[in-house]
Amino acid sequence: MIRHLKTYDFSLLFAPIALVAFGTVMIYSASMVYGPIRYDVASNHFLMNQLQWFGIGLFLMITVSLIPYRHWQRLSKLAVLLMIFLLGGLFFFGTEVNNAVSWYNLGFMNFQPAEFVKVGLIIYLSSVFSKKQRYINHFSKAVVPPLILTILILGMIIRQPDIGSAAVIGLIASLIIMSSGIRGKHILFLVGVTAAILVVGGSQMVTDERLERFSGAYQPFESPDEDGYHLIQSYVAIGTGGLLGEGLGQGVQKLGYLPEPHTDFIMAVIAEELGFIGVAITVGLLALIVLRGLYISSKCRDAFGALLAIGISSMVAIQTMINLGAMSGLLPITGVTLPFVSYGGSSLIILMFAIGILNNIARTVKAKEEEHEEFEVPEQTSTNRYRTNGGVRSWQN
Repeated sequence: MIRHLKTYDFSLLFAPIALVAFGTVMIYSASMVYGPIRYDVASNHFLMNQLQWFGIGLFLMITVSLIPYRHWQRLSKLAVLLMIFLLGGLFFFGTEVNNAVSWYNLGFMNFQPAEFVKVGLIIYLSSVFSKKQRYINHFSKAVVPPLILTILILGMIIRQPDIGSAAVIGLIASLIIMSSGIRGKHILFLVGVTAAILVVGGSQMVTDERLERFSGAYQPFESPDEDGYHLIQSYVAIGTGGLLGEGLGQGVQKLGYLPEPHTDFIMAVIAEELGFIGVAITVGLLALIVLRGLYISSKCRDAFGALLAIGISSMVAIQTMINLGAMSGLLPITGVTLPFVSYGGSSLIILMFAIGILNNIARTVKAKEEEHEEFEVPEQTSTNRYRTNGGVRSWQN
């Protein structure tokens, strides 16, 4: 039992749990007045929901950490079918929220398929590229097929329209593809094609509402009562907090001034009530998860596990950067929540599920390192050797 516990990566247990627990406190602080005013619900409505999802997510994280991560490689094709089925079903049974048909109303909660797609696509791309390592330099054979599926999925999400989720998923997929070992010239080609698509297709996606988001982000004081209102209120919250903040529960901006303080702008509430110190601790815990995941990837001897760890780490990193970019005015507001901290059942449950997978990879890596230290196989009798391709280490028999 002790040997089993020693294989756990406790930083990947502590950091997510600490973030969710802290986020739950901040959600209650942010919503106890805003909830009754904006949604006509009890002051503890969002708190109780988040606690339920925390319990489900914690159970999933611990359970999944016990399942060998290679099990998910066998389910990669099923993940593809589920992604297409769930995204396609939105056009017939989806519920519109904030001008986007991105949700299923399950009665007890709203479920956003895009959250599942993040992990499903990570599993699929990690699986397919790990199997193509022998001919990874063959662009049309190794890269084009998974790329077509990725573009199809992104197109279905953009059609909802959910540009924020599409951006997150597109960036995650890009990092996995670039980490798979493909040639540099193929990466440059993909970057060029993507840029061309954004230039040509971007003009077709431009709407007055999206233009307002850009003007609100980069010229907020030009229209302080309209496009720039959200960001200006975020600035006020950040500036008021200073180093130590106004005190937990003492924030003013959450009282009807700051939009969605328990979701998109929860970091602004943290900044106002707990100051720079609270923001630094939150970002530090998120950075710990990302850096630990990348370290595990570098130590993993299996291409599937390495790419899986990169994908999960990048998911946390990308969502964090987009959320912080929006609340600070560096990026337009896209509705991307802060991982583990913001209110939301779909996001929290899927994130903790993904961390469970990452923890199993960490446990496997640690167990193999300890086994190697205790019993080192002589080189001449070993049947396995490392093969390195484009920085991803994999087994070759």
